[in-house]
Amino acid sequence: MSVKDQKRGRPKVGDRQLSAEGILSVAKVMMREDGKIPSIRALAKQLGVDAMAIYHYFKNKNELLEAITVSLMQDIVEPSEQLDWKENIYRLSVSYLTILNDHPGLLETLLTMKSLGPVEVFSQRFEASIEPLDLSEAQTNTARDLLVDYLHGYALALNCNPDRTELTAEMIEKPMELYYLALTALS
Repeated sequence: MSVKDQKRGRPKVGDRQLSAEGILSVAKVMMREDGKIPSIRALAKQLGVDAMAIYHYFKNKNELLEAITVSLMQDIVEPSEQLDWKENIYRLSVSYLTILNDHPGLLETLLTMKSLGPVEVFSQRFEASIEPLDLSEAQTNTARDLLVDYLHGYALALNCNPDRTELTAEMIEKPMELYYLALTALS
């Protein structure tokens, strides 16, 4: 398709084909399938629109990346009142690692973002999970930071694991027991 064949600029009022949600959905699929953050041009090509049409919904690539990241973080499992805090933390951790592992480039995007939106999603779910421990705010922040740093290191190891068979997200179960002991000692 040549540039002349593509729809240019702002979408038409009655055009339901393109939306912010649709753009995010396609971007997430491309990220998962291609193993990298999609470029605006590649995303536009996949959507069958001119790249400028995407800028109608997202003012720049950073805003698009933030929206993709927040959207992916919304997929992290929420704590369940039917489960104890340890199981909720384990499920949260595996869910987070799975999202990072399934979307190459996401970890690097998270670590370089200025926005706190994606961080807040994880933090809220973490805090809800450990609420029964009644930790102080400082203890909660330290516990969250320690877990996130561990998970980011583990995600990096997963991304460097070419055959994806020797290392899995679920293998954090045993190391997490030490983390649970530390949190229990604080409560």
